[in-house]
Amino acid sequence: MGNKIYKIGIIKGDGIGPEIIEEAVKVLDAVSTKMNFEVNYEEFLLGGIAIDETGVPLPDETIKGVQKCDAVLFGAIGGPKWDNLERHLRPETGLLGLRKAMGTYANLRPAMVYDELINASTLKPSVIQGVDLMVVRELTGGIYFGEPRENLEDKAYNTMIYTREEVVRIAKVAFDIAMKRDKRVCSVDKANVLEVSQFWRDIVEDVAKDYPEVELTHMYVDNAAMQLIREPKQFDVILTGNIFGDILSDAASMLSGSIGLLPSASTGNKVGLFEPIHGSAPDIAGQGIANPLATISSVSMMLKYALGEDEASQRIDDAIHKVLSEGYRTGDISAYDAKEVCATSEIGSLIADYVSR
Repeated sequence: MGNKIYKIGIIKGDGIGPEIIEEAVKVLDAVSTKMNFEVNYEEFLLGGIAIDETGVPLPDETIKGVQKCDAVLFGAIGGPKWDNLERHLRPETGLLGLRKAMGTYANLRPAMVYDELINASTLKPSVIQGVDLMVVRELTGGIYFGEPRENLEDKAYNTMIYTREEVVRIAKVAFDIAMKRDKRVCSVDKANVLEVSQFWRDIVEDVAKDYPEVELTHMYVDNAAMQLIREPKQFDVILTGNIFGDILSDAASMLSGSIGLLPSASTGNKVGLFEPIHGSAPDIAGQGIANPLATISSVSMMLKYALGEDEASQRIDDAIHKVLSEGYRTGDISAYDAKEVCATSEIGSLIADYVSR
């Protein structure tokens, strides 16, 4: 038996959260058995279900519990039921609080295009075929968090602030990821206009000296937005600050054509949070038709970037490709070369079966 045991926190959340997490756990169990390591789970409450059961969106037990895990797998939160609560009681406030408590300063957003679903994108197949990039977004600094900030009668202002430490640590995340990929980092800023961006650029160049194998380039954010649409294949890892990363990662997510396909991670300190980028989709909850692929891909990311189980991660990625190449689809992507439209649990079982072979 393998002697490696990982403790994984499970946060199912609301809406389709429990359904997609169930399939992700099914696949993780299958790959852990195949690759000879153990996974122990502990479940925590967050979001609407936490409000219903405890009165708050982020219970103290969740904050304390996740800190003792090796990684956390998260579904989705929120829904109309909780929309009219005061802001501090809303499900989304709980998620922001959890990220803050976990110290997750790096948001990892991959965008990859599956050949089998190439027609799902609004861009030409020739532009997006083979796209596989990662946006590394700084998550806890920049203009969203800069002080001072003020809303006066005749003007309002927010300050974009980065410290050397904040830039160094996010740059290291990007370069470390590039070392596991194609060894290319494109740092995106607005150094021709903003002092804070020139500061960012200088520090990124310093960090790059520790990674001689990685090719570093720079691009202004307006050009980067254009290049993402014009020629996305030129990118491997995009490193950028909070506000630019917010915009560019959403733009990149649409290269694949379906928001139901893409995973994400918020990492930084010891414990990372791995989740699909889509929401809780309360309108289809409980119907067994949700697409679990983004959540299963989040398990692959967790294995690769949190646990160092690269081979297990690759097995999951290969199984997803196999399922898609054989024409199995959930309803949201059934318009694209579907041979069989499957329920949520059927897709999960197929992938679990392939990783076990």
